[in-house]
Amino acid sequence: MGRVWKYGDDVNTDVIFPGKYTYKIMSDEEMASHALEDLDPEFAKNVKPGDVIVAGKNWGYGSSREQAVKCLKAAGIKAIIAESFARIYYRNCINLGLPAITLKREEIEKFEAGDKVEVDIENGIIINKTKGFEVHFPPFEGYVMDIIKAGGIIEYIRKNREN
Repeated sequence: MGRVWKYGDDVNTDVIFPGKYTYKIMSDEEMASHALEDLDPEFAKNVKPGDVIVAGKNWGYGSSREQAVKCLKAAGIKAIIAESFARIYYRNCINLGLPAITLKREEIEKFEAGDKVEVDIENGIIINKTKGFEVHFPPFEGYVMDIIKAGGIIEYIRKNREN
C-alpha cells in the first residue's frame, strides 16, 4: 500500500527531472533526490516505496529523456496514474518497468493527496483504502505486462535470452 502524490495537468519532463541535471552522471539514488524538486520540494524528502503519482492530462510532455521516469522509479513510485501521458513518456515508463495507468478525469478527481491506495497491476484494480472505493482499468496485455513484471525492457531481454 502506498500514498497518493497528486499533481495537475501538463507536468513536463523538465519539472519531473530538472533539465539542469540532464548531462550530469548520477546514481539512481541521487536522481531520486532531485525528482520533482521545482514543483514539490517535499516530494523527494517524503516519498516512500509503493507510493503512486496521480495527475491530470499530458503527464510527461517535453523531452524524451528517460531520467524523468527513472528518477520516479528510483524514488520508489509504484505507478503513475494520469488522465493522459505524453506518448514518449508513456513508452519510457513501459521500457523502465513503471506502470503508466490512464483513467478518466472523473476517476482522477476522486483521489486526493495522501490517500492510501493499493494498485493491482495484474488485475487492473486501484483500491483507495482511505475513501473506500475501487477503480478498474484495462490490465496491460502480453509482452507489455511481461516487460513491467520483469522491471523493464533490459531485464525482460536478459531474462528471455537466458531461457
